[in-house]
Amino acid sequence: MSAPADTPGRLPGEFDLIARYFAPIAKSHPGALGLTDDAAFLDLPPGHQMVVTTDAMVAGVHFLADDPPDLIARKLLRVNVSDLAAKAAVPVGCLLALALPRGTTAAWLEAFAQGLSADCAEFAIPLVGGDTTATDGPLTLALTALGSVEAGHAPLRSGAKPGDRVFVSGTIGDGALGLEVAKGGLGDLAAPLREHLLGRYRLPEPKVALRPVLRAFAHSAIDVSDGLLADLGHICEASELTATVQAAMVPMSDAVQIAVARDPDLLSRVLSGGDDYEIVFTADPADSDRIMDASIKVGVPVTGIGFIGRKGEGAGPRVTVGDLAALNTVLRVTGYRHF
Repeated sequence: MSAPADTPGRLPGEFDLIARYFAPIAKSHPGALGLTDDAAFLDLPPGHQMVVTTDAMVAGVHFLADDPPDLIARKLLRVNVSDLAAKAAVPVGCLLALALPRGTTAAWLEAFAQGLSADCAEFAIPLVGGDTTATDGPLTLALTALGSVEAGHAPLRSGAKPGDRVFVSGTIGDGALGLEVAKGGLGDLAAPLREHLLGRYRLPEPKVALRPVLRAFAHSAIDVSDGLLADLGHICEASELTATVQAAMVPMSDAVQIAVARDPDLLSRVLSGGDDYEIVFTADPADSDRIMDASIKVGVPVTGIGFIGRKGEGAGPRVTVGDLAALNTVLRVTGYRHF
């Protein structure tokens, strides 16, 4: 990290690195001060709250070490934007922390910075600060995203109500099966189907357009990062309630449907695998038609997949899949766990 800036292929020193690769991304926000200070200064509209979320990604855990660096940067940003979207928050800025393995090349960092810059522009979330360091360990990245939401209008995990209908955006299972493709699996699928799944895993699409629907109707919401059942379980735990979903109602892409038809055991992975970055939320079932209409208008279709129930007795599962027996399927995992 201390090599001179003109050494071919090597990184410059820390401050030159920031000035060369990341200060240009930050120039769009005056409060970033060109990344020349120790802090940034952000204003919020009157009556709004700051929403803060952080996600870390480690090579070999959240992405493959040889994944394209621009896609790694974009995924890092998007998983955080997805958290903001689930709270109906508008992005305000982000801070980036990099722990770069010794030997990281300038070409790698250039591509990483280009990917980050592209998505900062696409999602209107300026880079306003961060930190860089060298490490003898794996590539480790962390991004903190800052958002703004009208006070009292963010759908929390704890807001679900008995009788609520459970909705989910988009399609489920693409991320989990995309990881299988990235690791060399699902070779019996046609190439376009594998490419679709790999793309969904490497470059998720945060459902930012769903924000007005969530603000208007959602009692609770969370993005699907650990897996549909696990993340719905987080809502149930925070709300001290239960949920029942129907696997046959869970929306799946053509690629996932074909993969599951060939290997029904994959259904467990679809329901429990992470990396979809869709949004699962609960709302009054009386609003179902309006929710469907509103979601179509913003271009993010949603599907009703179940209902919220009252807390049961004992230590049973928070989330029950009601039609597993009929589908002749056994759940083998219930979601991703780091520990």
